[in-house]
Amino acid sequence: MSANERPSGQQQTGRTAASATADSAFLRACRREPVSHTPVWFMRQAGRSLPEYHKVREGIAMLDSCMRPDLITEITLQPVRRHHVDAAIYFSDIVVPLKAIGIDLDIKPGVGPVIADPIRTRADLDRLRPLDPDDVKYVTEAVGMLTGELGATPLIGFTGAPFTLASYLVEGGPSRNHERTKALMYGDPELWADLLDRIADITAAFLKVQIEAGASAVQLFDSWVGALAPADYRARVMPASAKVFDAVAGYGVPRIHYGVGTGELLGLLGEAGADVVGVDWRVPLDEAARRVGPGKALQGNLDPAVLFAPRQAVEAKADEVLDAARGLEGHIFNLGHGVLPSTDPDALTRLVEYVHTRTAR
Repeated sequence: MSANERPSGQQQTGRTAASATADSAFLRACRREPVSHTPVWFMRQAGRSLPEYHKVREGIAMLDSCMRPDLITEITLQPVRRHHVDAAIYFSDIVVPLKAIGIDLDIKPGVGPVIADPIRTRADLDRLRPLDPDDVKYVTEAVGMLTGELGATPLIGFTGAPFTLASYLVEGGPSRNHERTKALMYGDPELWADLLDRIADITAAFLKVQIEAGASAVQLFDSWVGALAPADYRARVMPASAKVFDAVAGYGVPRIHYGVGTGELLGLLGEAGADVVGVDWRVPLDEAARRVGPGKALQGNLDPAVLFAPRQAVEAKADEVLDAARGLEGHIFNLGHGVLPSTDPDALTRLVEYVHTRTAR
């Protein structure tokens, strides 16, 4: 069965879904095994750049769409149908597990997640209760629906990393300088460690739900961790991220670790427990491989803005990525960050086709 064939009409258990996807190019690349072509998927492929996404979500708030299995399934499948990518990414938002345990938050258009009552004292930690699978029954249902539709195409589960979620909770929303976050991290290191430890438990539980329902791989998004120096990351953040990776290690699914602006942290991202390290566009993949060291696959790393250039320029820049990836133990082609909202979907479709054709073995 090819990666683009989609059986329908039945749901699969997590075990049968894993069996169906085991020989896919994406999972083989994650495991650093030979592949028939370089696999491709895009961060934020499920969503805002697609007209069909805007149509299906019309009049529906973001968080509501993340809790409806029918919408989660449709939105996750849309880029697979359109672009023929080698993996689907579960449609959700990094704050969904926080919402599921009762944190009062909303995703405001044009702003992002906003926390009504930020967490800044030890007493506030009591609001971060453990996540129970019953809190996210819609995730189990949606993943089951998706694996039944995707067939041999793997589904990537994901969650936000402890540092990024802690920063949202402490700042109360998006932040340019993370001043409150760093003030807590440096000023009350014991409270900071306890905060990240609780978030690690919540995010690990969220990943377990996705894996047990049938996700074939997982990605930990640490969107803001590039704001840290390596020494601070190692001492004050890596233990929590490692706890998340350790919690799901027994499932045997590939674990991907990605952060923005993390060129100086790449080796540490791998050391935290990832099987695959995501690389943004600032560091060439051959240099990234040197920083990460052996035993890890790499994912990335075309600048998302390149997709606004003419086709010939896009292909030339894709060639640079593929040339830098030559000789890597394993490579998954991706952007260096998420798909930008105004990206032409046809540019993504052409890029997938180009990478598949150029790397066919």
